[in-house]
Amino acid sequence: MDTGILILRLLVGLLVAGHGVQKISSHLGGRGLEGGTEEFRADGFRGGALTALAAGGGQTGSGLLLVAGLLTPLAATGAIGVMTVALTVKWHNGLWVQNDGYEYPLVLIGTAAAIAATGPGAWSLDAALGLTPYPLWWTALVLAAGVGSGLLTRLVLHRAAPAAARSAGHGAR
Repeated sequence: MDTGILILRLLVGLLVAGHGVQKISSHLGGRGLEGGTEEFRADGFRGGALTALAAGGGQTGSGLLLVAGLLTPLAATGAIGVMTVALTVKWHNGLWVQNDGYEYPLVLIGTAAAIAATGPGAWSLDAALGLTPYPLWWTALVLAAGVGSGLLTRLVLHRAAPAAARSAGHGAR
C-alpha cells in the first residue's frame, strides 16, 4: 500500500507543482509571469500578476508538499483549492477534457482527497516526523476548506461576464 501511495503522491504532486511553475516562469513550457497573468485575465479574473503569483505559488507549494508527504492535509487542501478554481473555469465546457472540460481538475481534486483520507504512507516526511496517522475526519475538513477556498477565490476575483455576452450565451470562462 505504501508503494502505491508514494507513486500517487509523486505523480499528482509533480503535476500540480508543474502547473504552478508554468504559471510563473518559462520552465516546463510556461510563458512566464506575463503569460500566467494573461491567462487569468483571459479567463475573467482580476488581480493581474498577483493572481498568477498566488495561483502559481499555491500550486507549486502544495504539489511539492504532496511529493514530500509533508503536512499532507495542508498540501491536499491547497491542491484541491487551486483545482477547484480550474474546475470552475472549465465548467461551462462540460466534463470531458477533449472539449476543454473539467475532467482533469476533478481527477486531481479526487486524488488529493484520497491522499488526505489514506495519509501519505510510510515513505513520507510526515511519517518520519511522527505526524501520522491523521484522523479520518481531517478528510472532510480538507475537502471543505479546499473546495470552499477555491469557490471563494472564484467569487472574489472573477469578473462577471458583460450582460451582452451572458444574453448571447457566451458566459465568462
